[in-house]
This record gives sequence, structure tokens and C-alpha cells, in this order.
Amino acid sequence: MSEVLRVENLYKTFGGIHAVEDVSFSVAEGELLALIGPNGAGKTTCFNMLMGQLKPTSGQVYLRGENITGMPPRKVWRMGVGRTFQITATYQSMTVIENIQMALMSYHHRVFSIVPYAHKLYREEALQLLELVGMVEQAERACAILAYGDLKRLELAIALCHEPSLLLMDEPTAGMAPKERIKLMQLTADIVRERKISVLFTEHDMDVVFAHSHHIMVLNRGELIANGSANDIRNNPKVQEVYLGGGHLFAKDEVQPNA
Repeated sequence: MSEVLRVENLYKTFGGIHAVEDVSFSVAEGELLALIGPNGAGKTTCFNMLMGQLKPTSGQVYLRGENITGMPPRKVWRMGVGRTFQITATYQSMTVIENIQMALMSYHHRVFSIVPYAHKLYREEALQLLELVGMVEQAERACAILAYGDLKRLELAIALCHEPSLLLMDEPTAGMAPKERIKLMQLTADIVRERKISVLFTEHDMDVVFAHSHHIMVLNRGELIANGSANDIRNNPKVQEVYLGGGHLFAKDEVQPNA
């Protein structure tokens, strides 16, 4: 499989705090890669550097071989990187299909061109995306009255509007009931397989991580401490101690990266 994302020696410091420290990894085409770790481990900071919300202190980020380090988020998005957030971000006063149409209008540079006729633009494309995530029957419902699980599915559809090659999903199942979590991640896995999209996601639900990720990385205090398959991570004593209920975090001088 070809490499979609490559991260080399990524660092981010805030004053004297090392939020991300010498993190390197790659994501292959069609791969679901999970980035896990306790709260404060540096996962969201890492995501923000990949998407351009934060500029790395040092290190490089490559998308299909092109250096995108420090590019503004909109440019990174246009290059084929989509993102969903831990807290859903939709226009609550608009309908489901209008939210999709707005994203499509942005992608096609039509946001300000024909505003009075916006409700007619890209309607068929929007319906196709809603069908993909199982929400076409809710197209005309206002987002303000949607169940939280449906908002998460809508956000996934919005993230697919520009046909990304890479999706960054920050805790995609946060706030969802267990059955909804399983359905959403199965839907994501099916779309990834069908469209050959790569996914890097953070998640605290270990059942979701072990069931759907091809590969797992573990961060602790900004450092990558483990990297491997679900079985590798499940049986790694450092991961068990740091993340899966061992009771305390390792001190930095006790942690060595596990290739």
C-alpha cells in the first residue's frame, strides 16, 4: 500500500512544556491508525499540527510526499485532509442537507457567488453523501433536533465532501452510547474500505480501537511509547500501566519507544 501521511520527528513545546516530543509515524492508503493515550498525552496537539491549526516547533509533515508542515488549515483541507472533532460542529439552524450543501459550496468555491440560489446547489451530491452515511431520510430535518449519534454521522458526511485521501477523527464516538459507537465505527470502516481513504483517529473506547484499527500507537506525555498491532498493544506492559488501568503514569526516564 502506498504511503499517504508521513510524520517525521514532530515536536511542539509551549514554554517549558513538551506537549509532543519526537513523534514519527506513517499512515498507508486505506489504513485505520489509532492514536491513543491518557488525557493530556498530546493527541489533539498532534492532530492540530497535522491539520495546520498549530505550527510545529520542529519536525515535518508530508502528505503523499509533499511537505505540508505549517500550511494553513484551509490549504491542508483542499489538499485532501478531512477532519471531524470531538464536539460536533454543525449549523444548528440549518437542515441536514443544507449543512452538506454548505460544505460542497465551499469546496467548489461557490459560497458567495449565488447566495439567493444556494438551496439548489449540489443537492444531488449532498443526497448521495447522506445516503452513504444512512441519513437520506433525515435530509430536511433541522440539525438542532437531531440525536447526537446522527450529528456524528452528519459530521462524517461533511468531512467526505471534498473527497479526502486522509481523515483525522478526534474521538469520533465521544458522547455516544455503546451501540452507536459500534455502528459509527463500522460505517467508517466500510467507507474506508470502499473509497480507500486513510484514517488517523483518537479514541478512549478500547473496544472500538481494538475492533477497527489496523495499527495502534500510544502516546504518553507527548512521547510515542508503543506502536504495533492490537495484540502488541493489548499485551504491552507499559501500555497496561500507563493507559489501561495500571494506576499511574511512567516517569519519562522509564519509557523507551517500542518499535
